[in-house]
Amino acid sequence: MSLFKARDWWSTILGDKEEFDQGCLCLANVDNSGNGQDKIIVGSFMGYLRIFSPHPAKTGDGAQAEDLLLEVDLRDPVLQVEVGKFVSGTEMLHLAVLHSRKLCVYSVSGTLGNVEHGNQCQMKLMYEHNLQRTACNMTYGSFGGVKGRDLICIQSMDGMLMVFEQESYAFGRFLPGFLLPGPLAYSSRTDSFLTVSSCQQVESYKYQVLAFATDADKRQETEQQKLGSGKRLVVDWTLNIGEQALDICIVSFNQSASSVFVLGERNFFCLKDNGQIRFMKKLDWSPSCFLPYCSVSEGTINTLIGNHNNMLHIYQDVTLKWATQLPHIPVAVRVGCLHDLKGVIVTLSDDGHLQCSYLGTDPSLFQAPNVQSRELNYDELDVEMKELQKIIKDVNKSQGVWPMTEREDDLNVSVVVSPNFDSVSQATDVEVGTDLVPSVTVKVTLQNRVILQKAKLSVYVQPPLELTCDQFTFQFMNRNPDGIPRVIQCKFRLPLKLICLPGQPSKTASHKITIDTNKSPVSLLSLFPGFASQSDDDQVNVMGFHFLGGARITVLASKTSQRYRIQSEQFEDLWLITNELILRLQEYFEKQGVKDFACSFSGSIPLQEYFELIDHHFELRINGEKLEELLSERAVQFRAIQRRLLARFKDKTPAPLQHLDTLLDGTYKQVIALADAVEENQGNLFQSFTRLKSATHLVILLIALWQKLSADQVAILEAAFLPLQEDTQELGWEETVDAAISHLLKTCLSKSSKEQAMNLNSQLNIPKDTSQLKKHITLLCDRLAKGGRLCLSTDAAAPQTMVMPGGCTTIPESDLEERSVEQDSTELFTNHRHLTAETPRPEVSPLQGVSE
Repeated sequence: MSLFKARDWWSTILGDKEEFDQGCLCLANVDNSGNGQDKIIVGSFMGYLRIFSPHPAKTGDGAQAEDLLLEVDLRDPVLQVEVGKFVSGTEMLHLAVLHSRKLCVYSVSGTLGNVEHGNQCQMKLMYEHNLQRTACNMTYGSFGGVKGRDLICIQSMDGMLMVFEQESYAFGRFLPGFLLPGPLAYSSRTDSFLTVSSCQQVESYKYQVLAFATDADKRQETEQQKLGSGKRLVVDWTLNIGEQALDICIVSFNQSASSVFVLGERNFFCLKDNGQIRFMKKLDWSPSCFLPYCSVSEGTINTLIGNHNNMLHIYQDVTLKWATQLPHIPVAVRVGCLHDLKGVIVTLSDDGHLQCSYLGTDPSLFQAPNVQSRELNYDELDVEMKELQKIIKDVNKSQGVWPMTEREDDLNVSVVVSPNFDSVSQATDVEVGTDLVPSVTVKVTLQNRVILQKAKLSVYVQPPLELTCDQFTFQFMNRNPDGIPRVIQCKFRLPLKLICLPGQPSKTASHKITIDTNKSPVSLLSLFPGFASQSDDDQVNVMGFHFLGGARITVLASKTSQRYRIQSEQFEDLWLITNELILRLQEYFEKQGVKDFACSFSGSIPLQEYFELIDHHFELRINGEKLEELLSERAVQFRAIQRRLLARFKDKTPAPLQHLDTLLDGTYKQVIALADAVEENQGNLFQSFTRLKSATHLVILLIALWQKLSADQVAILEAAFLPLQEDTQELGWEETVDAAISHLLKTCLSKSSKEQAMNLNSQLNIPKDTSQLKKHITLLCDRLAKGGRLCLSTDAAAPQTMVMPGGCTTIPESDLEERSVEQDSTELFTNHRHLTAETPRPEVSPLQGVSE
C-alpha cells in the first residue's frame, strides 16, 4: 500500500446513479446538539437530502444503518445546501436548501433512539421562497453588518442577485455586463459580494451599493434612470485572471485582514481585500475543487485542492506540504469534527462516493528474516555458472528470447486487400486536379493463440496515400500471464490502380532507365491487364501510365532483346513503375514455373539527378530555418511594441504615441506574412521529401540490380538511406543519412584499421551544405563497384587481410585525394542529364503498407 494514500476512516456510496456537484456537500452541527459534533449534509440532483453522523467501530468500516440520521425525497433537484442563522428571533442553526425555483429553510432536530436503530433526525419546514428566476448558486452572511442572523443572496442564471432577509424578500439587482453565472462568495470584513464574470474577471460589489441601486424590475434602463433618479450598480474593483474560475472562497486571518481565494482552471490565486494579488500558484494538473482554511502557522493559510487525477494536494500558501491519493475524483471537499476526531477531510464525487479520511501513513510491519549461514560449495557454483553462460550464449546466437515459430503462432496478422474500389470514395479530397481519388478497403485479421491483455493495431502507408483510421486498440478481460509486449509486423501491397490511371505513351522523355532480364520479353498487356488503353497487337510492347496529379510514365518492352525501358519527365516518377514492373515480372515467371529469372541493371547510376533532388530538399530546409528566425525576431519586436504602448496607455498623463501604432500595424503584417511563408515552405518541404524518398528507393533498386545484392544487403541500404518516416528541422534527412553512410564506410566497407578507428560525431546537426553527403554517397557506390559488400556483423569491422575482386579503395585522408576520387566516381556513376525546373507537386511513393 502506498504511503501517500488517504487513510479511509469512513465511506459510503449514495443512492443509485445519482449526480452531485460542489454545492451539494456541507458540514455543520445542523441539529444544534450539545456536543458540537458536525453532521454531514448531502443533497443530490435527484432531489434526495441525507444527513450522516459517522460512528465507525474501527477505521475503514463502511456506513452502518445507524450512521444515516435522515433521508428524505424533496422531489426537486438540490443545487446547494448551507447551514446558518436563517430564522428570525433565534440564533439556532437552520438548514437552507436551494432548488432551481425555490429556497427552503428547515429546522433539523435530533431524537434519541430507543432500540438498536440509533439516533434519528426530524426536519421541519420553517419557510420557503418561490423564485421568479432560475437559481444557480447562493451565499450567506451578515450583510450590512447585522448581528445575530444571516441573510441569503441567490444568483440567478440570468445574472440577478436576489437578497432575502430571512423570511422576507429584500431586493434584487442585475450584475452589469452579465453573460454566464460564476462562483459567488461574501466577505464580511469588506461587506462585499465577489464573483468571477464570463469576462474572466474577479469582480467585487459593495452591499451598500447593491442596496441603494435602482430596483431590478427589468433589464433595460427606465426613463427615470436616464433622467438621473436612482443609482446605477457600479463595481468596486476588478481583476483580470485570464481564465474561468471553478470556485471562490474568503478566509480571514483576523478581524483586520482577510484573503480572497480563487480556483481557476490552471492557476490558484490569493487576493487581498482590494483586489491586489497576494500570491498565485500555477497548477500542473486540472483541479476539481478546493477548500482554504487557517493554518496553525501564523500568517499562512492551508488549502486543500483536489484534481482529476484522483489526488488531493495540501498547500501552505504556495508550498506543497502533502499529496495523497483518493479512490475517486472529488467535486466537493470539507473539513470538520466528527465523532471527537478533529480535522476529518470529507470528499464527495460526482457519482456519490462519500468518504471521510485523514492524512497519515501506515507503519512498516515487515521484518527481515534471519539469514541462515551455510558453507558454500564452490564446485557446484562453477558448474551452475557454466550452465548459465551456455544458456546466455545460445540466446545470443538465436537473437531472441523465444523461438520464432512460437512467437509467430502466438499472434497471427493477415491482410486482405479488396480487388475493387469502394462504391463511394472515402478520400478526404475527392479530386486532385481533374482526376477522381478512389479508395479501397483493407481487411486486417488478428488471430491469437495465447491470452492477451491488450492488442494495438497500427497501420502505416507512405504519403501521399492516406488512411481513414490508423490506430485500433483491443482490450481483453483476461490478463497476459507474463505481461511482456510483443510486436508482429505484416506487409501488404495495394493495387497500382489506386493512384495510377491508364495514359498515353510518350516517345520522348528527359529521364530513362533500362532493365535487363535473362528471359524473353513478356507482353505488357499480360503484366498490366488493367492499364491497357488499346488491345492492338502492335501496342503490346508499349504502355503509358498517368499518376493522380499529372505525372506520366511510359514503359517499353524490346521486341528483339530482353530489355525493358521506363521513361518519364521527372526522375523520381520512375521509381514506382520500375519497382512494379520487376515485381510483376517475378510473379509472372513464378507462375510459369521458372526459378532462375533475374533482373539486372548495366547502365550508370544516375547520381547527378539524385543529387539535384537532395540540393532542392536541403535548400528548402535552410529557407525554413531563415524564415523561422525572422518570424521569431518579428514576434519579439511585436511584443516589445505592445509593452511600450501598454505602458503609455496606463499612464495617467499619456505621452504621444510617436507612430508606435503605425509600427505595431506594420510589424503585425510582417508577422502574418512570415507565418504564411513558413507554412508554405513546410508544404513544399513535405512534397520535396516525398520526391526524395521516391528517388532514394529508385537509387537503392538500381544499385541492388547493378551489384546483385542480397535481400539482407538491400535492407542495410534502405536502413541507411531511408532512416526517417518524417523530416523535421530538429532531425533532418541529410545529417542522418550522412552519419549512416559514414558508419558503413568506416566498418564493413573500410580497408584499413585506421579508417575503423575514426570516431563519428555523436551529435547530428544540420550541415552547412550537401557536398560532404554527396561525396560519401559517391564513395559508397565506388566501394560497392570494387567488390565491397555490406554486412552488420562484428567480424566485418575487422581489417580485411584478403583482397576482394577489384580491391577497395581506402577513404582519402586529404582534400586533394578526395576530390580526385570524386571526379573519377562521378564519371563512373553520373548520368549527365539535368532535371527541368517545375512547380513542386505531391509525388507518388511506393504502394506499400505496414500493419503491426
